[in-house]
Amino acid sequence: MNASTSLRVRLPVFLLVSQVVIMTLYAVFVTYDDNADSKRQNNETNPMENSMYRDYPYFADVQVMIFVGFGCLLAFFRFYGFSGMVFNFLTATFSIQWAILMQGFFQFYYDGKIHLGVVNLLNAEFACAVVLISYGAVIGKTSPIQLLVMALLEVPAFAVTEWAVLKYIRIHDAGGSILIHLFACYFGLGVTFVLYRPSLNKGHAKEITSYNSDIICLIGTLFLWVFWPSFNSALTLKGDDQHRAVLHTFIGLCSSTMTAFALSAIFNKNGKLTMADIQNVTLAGGVTVGASVDMMISPVAAYALGIMGCTACFFGYRYVTPFMARRMRIQDQCGIHNLHGFTGLISSTAGICAILLATEETYGPSMYTIFTDCAPPEGSEKLLELQKLIPGLKAGLGRTAREQALYQVAAIFITIAASTVGGLLTGWVMKLPFMASPSDNGCFDDEVFFDTPSDFERLDVPPSPSMKNGQMSSFHTDN
Repeated sequence: MNASTSLRVRLPVFLLVSQVVIMTLYAVFVTYDDNADSKRQNNETNPMENSMYRDYPYFADVQVMIFVGFGCLLAFFRFYGFSGMVFNFLTATFSIQWAILMQGFFQFYYDGKIHLGVVNLLNAEFACAVVLISYGAVIGKTSPIQLLVMALLEVPAFAVTEWAVLKYIRIHDAGGSILIHLFACYFGLGVTFVLYRPSLNKGHAKEITSYNSDIICLIGTLFLWVFWPSFNSALTLKGDDQHRAVLHTFIGLCSSTMTAFALSAIFNKNGKLTMADIQNVTLAGGVTVGASVDMMISPVAAYALGIMGCTACFFGYRYVTPFMARRMRIQDQCGIHNLHGFTGLISSTAGICAILLATEETYGPSMYTIFTDCAPPEGSEKLLELQKLIPGLKAGLGRTAREQALYQVAAIFITIAASTVGGLLTGWVMKLPFMASPSDNGCFDDEVFFDTPSDFERLDVPPSPSMKNGQMSSFHTDN
């Protein structure tokens, strides 16, 4: 192994120091929440009403997406399967425990503690998903040290943005189209812009897939596809809101899958299916319905959103990703701008339209449990009337639909700006010389960071200029 990429000192030091710091912070700030604290339980407490039974199924589903879905999805390179899955495993584990602290510090607790429950783990996994989406932009070109540093800086940047947007702008973003997908996308693009490698625009001999790696990647797609309804509905209000979120996500995924197959066959010059389209474009519907997933948008709207998101994602992979690599110095290895950026913008726009069209005639009094900031302010007669129909309804800000829509627009621009700046600064840190970054020839190669088995195939050849400029062979074959 080249001394510049040796992990003998750097990785153990980073992990041990971070563990000591995190353990100390947990000792000082973290305690159980009411549902996990035995002192809060008594003879009148019903164990089956514990939030564990309400939130853990969603937590388990998102766990599968994070560690199995993302892990397999990122194992698409022929010579980078170990790195794709193992670096995902390492980065995810670090991100979750770090996010528990960072998100906890932005929550108000009367005793100055972070009260830990399953819902905190669920929120931390959403922050972890942000990091893993951003990882897709730089996969194959970074060391585990760089990825851990990215997580170290991205998680607090996300936590600050999430806290500010939800507390002060107060938007509705049930499926995380703005705060998860857009933030992750533009943060990752900012990082890869700084880490630009001109030689990779000419292609790389190991930037290829294989029969086995494509199958593993497809397994990741299937896990993400199956559990995406849980991802979108996990933090929605229990009851009809959550029910709609599951229905809309499933319908959107189905329509995007059908569209992806059709587009793949149409635009392949041989009339065949392209594996990369099946692995990635089929998932677009899960993102596109996110911002309006719990609203009364109707099933047909969810179906249409799936088609729109899939179409934008498909053409983004074919044309936009190569253009960005050639003209904008943005080498987006996994095409996160297509699967999370384009679809996130479509989803956010659909959510704004759904808010503008929302009426009490469609939603009934429950409209103000979904759009809480549109609820009447404290002391108003209308609030008192609504509270008779919906006991426990909280006062809102009295926003009109138009005002709420404008706040949604503001949140989009603020999120994109904050994530882009954060990504650029993080990329600059990741580019420092002691980060064990692989050389251009060492990219997309497990041997740089792993002891590989005896049957590992070798391909010791320089990058090939004959490969299609700016395109990843795993996502775009020359159809």
